[in-house]
Amino acid sequence: MIASLTGTVLDARIDGLVINVGGLGYFVICAPDTSATARVGSQMTVQTSLVVREDSLTLFGFANAQDRELFEIVQAVSGFGPKLAFTIIATLPGDQFRNAILTEDSVRLTKTPGVGSKGAARLILELKDKVAATASSTRESPRKWADQVEQGLTGLGWSTKEAQRAISALPTELQGESGDAATILRAALQILANQ
Repeated sequence: MIASLTGTVLDARIDGLVINVGGLGYFVICAPDTSATARVGSQMTVQTSLVVREDSLTLFGFANAQDRELFEIVQAVSGFGPKLAFTIIATLPGDQFRNAILTEDSVRLTKTPGVGSKGAARLILELKDKVAATASSTRESPRKWADQVEQGLTGLGWSTKEAQRAISALPTELQGESGDAATILRAALQILANQ
């Protein structure tokens, strides 16, 4: 398996990148946000997963190893091939996907193109234990602010499930490993008020 590529970006498209590694140009299908960070002529490392089919070899690229691992886990679910798995991870990267599975948020999963209510239920049923295991193994440090915000929201009368949904719906810039709990709590309250 080709687990990662490091090389010069030759072309950046909406659907992926062409990366020159040792004189070979590899086309890697990437999410638009990953492609947007690439600059033609600059060095870049992309975590990859090689999907081998009878008539093709396809490289899917990810910004980090955790997204690649989730992509591979989703493919193990019956009816979820690499293209649909990639669409899910591109739409709900990393922590957002984990939170949707762990909080059994089928509504959020069905907002992904190609995932219906039955597919969302199957994802939750088959992946809850696997996602919980990857979440605990990849977490580098506990997000103390998330616990504080959840306690704050439940203290204000919201259920634990609603609090976790609001936290998972926070903009990615607020979902770092550290943050100002008061600012994040206000943002989470705003999300809950608009639901």
